[in-house]
Amino acid sequence: MKNLIIDIHAHYLSKLLIERFDAHSAKFPGVKLTKSDKGITLQFPGAEPTRPISPKLSDLEDRKGWMRQNGIDHQLVGGWLDSFGYELPAAEGLAWSRFINDCMWDGLTDEPRFTALATVPLQDGALAAQVLEEAMQRGFGGIMIGTLPKGQGGNLDDPQLDAFWAKAHELKAAVVLHPMFICGEPRLHEYDLVNAVGRLADTTIAVSRLLFSGHVLKYSGMKLILCHGGAALPLALGRLVRNHTIAHGKYSDPRLGLEAMFFDSCVFDPDALEFLVKKAGKGRVMLGSDMPFPIGDPAPQNVVKNSTLDEDEHGAILSRTAQGVFTLRHDLCCTPFADESETKAAQ
Repeated sequence: MKNLIIDIHAHYLSKLLIERFDAHSAKFPGVKLTKSDKGITLQFPGAEPTRPISPKLSDLEDRKGWMRQNGIDHQLVGGWLDSFGYELPAAEGLAWSRFINDCMWDGLTDEPRFTALATVPLQDGALAAQVLEEAMQRGFGGIMIGTLPKGQGGNLDDPQLDAFWAKAHELKAAVVLHPMFICGEPRLHEYDLVNAVGRLADTTIAVSRLLFSGHVLKYSGMKLILCHGGAALPLALGRLVRNHTIAHGKYSDPRLGLEAMFFDSCVFDPDALEFLVKKAGKGRVMLGSDMPFPIGDPAPQNVVKNSTLDEDEHGAILSRTAQGVFTLRHDLCCTPFADESETKAAQ
């Protein structure tokens, strides 16, 4: 495969989800889709309506223009976390996850610049395992999951989810872990702190539990990828290790767990990226943009190019590691945008 530049952290919501909703809504009566002059929102049991769906989530032509401008040849796209519906009863959650996956798959069938990441009904471990297996057999590149398996609460180390983690281990699946929007902290309501720090706190708490519970090591066949550079975990590792030490063997060693995970590069600051690579280890970090959200990196290659990391590590972050971690679509476009532009110019 050519040295494609691969963005492993982006979000996509197919227009087909809205177009097909009414025809399938009887399968998941707990989901409400509302259209107004402010946009389209979703609502799940016991939760407020979501933010209006951003049109950029579905606009593939605009996305490909952005990718071309930024020299990104291929993109792994997960869903929109607000739409995952973990609040739904298990059976409805199963139907909703399958519906999202069908819409994503069909929406990207003729788009070889994108490999889709499935969603699973994380509110039920056995059903999540079932949908994960279906998705991997179908050809999804992996899955994207949220930090709160009950939608507005819950823990990823809940024994009820063991069937899911065991299946991810068995299938050697790539599991992208992304924070949720609702962080349950009123001090985040101003200054857009939900995005600025709330999501980082959410990831840090959820993954610390996985580290201390031993899940990352017990289910080591899976490839667990953390968004936003692993949040505070790389910097907080020393404190986690101290907590492990004074617990006298009650918890799993967080150092070993951190070494087994992967991270995206969405940290914006070259110094922070260099620190992340030092703590995570070479070959453990991959390019990530968080596209198309405003809090994402508008020029994601810059943080890599402006760092003091060597060329070999640049190549790992921008291309090689992703090719080993994810199951990229078999018909992916293998022409870098740069080569494509040169060919058109020659013609």
